[in-house]
Amino acid sequence: MPLSIKKTRIQCYKCMRSSSTCICKYITSLQTKTRFIILMHPKEYKKEKKGTGIMTNLQLENSEIIVGVDFTHHKRVNELLTNEKNAAFLLYPGKDSFNLSTNKSAEIHTVLGRHPHIFILDGTWPCARKMLKLSKNLQTLKRVSFDTTIKSKFIIKQQPEPLCLSTIESVYTVLNSLKEGEFEKCDTKDFLVPFEKMIEYQLEYTLIPDSENYGSTANGAVISKNAYKKNTQRTIIFE
Repeated sequence: MPLSIKKTRIQCYKCMRSSSTCICKYITSLQTKTRFIILMHPKEYKKEKKGTGIMTNLQLENSEIIVGVDFTHHKRVNELLTNEKNAAFLLYPGKDSFNLSTNKSAEIHTVLGRHPHIFILDGTWPCARKMLKLSKNLQTLKRVSFDTTIKSKFIIKQQPEPLCLSTIESVYTVLNSLKEGEFEKCDTKDFLVPFEKMIEYQLEYTLIPDSENYGSTANGAVISKNAYKKNTQRTIIFE
């Protein structure tokens, strides 16, 4: 009996996707004054093909990824938080947060300082909430947020709320707010291109009958997974 040979997919170890769906050629790494620290939940780390945390890190020269759940005693996180040169913030919604979308340029410069570090919880809403609940050092950080009226383009992933954004979309919105506040000068025009290409590849994959994710309608139309909860006050979530 002949042996069956399982096809091996060649993986790109930079963007963590298969070579056929590699997005590296679309990466345009930006230099920013703001440092973005992506605190990635382990469950999110395992979903590197659909997660946007790694993609966001590739797009930002001044960024890093730290994987974990409870960062209370995390050496690297506390190293960043205790550095007197850094001004640390947590990107998280809340009535007491500093709104980057509505505050004026002078206020943004005064609050953020010269070396702002923005921590982002990268995971589903329940995971992000657990990370914050366990991480005592993050609970004391001043929060920053933004207003958004845009709808997430992440249609291949079910979103719990109408204005929920992926990590890369959230960072994109933050950067644009900081540009409007004359704090950042980076060009964000192509920042979401890798993200858009990832979605494009994924949608094409769902239309292949032999694909394990095949699930399109008979006429080839793709149904968006934007199924939202009702009567919610939350506006952002990072995935």
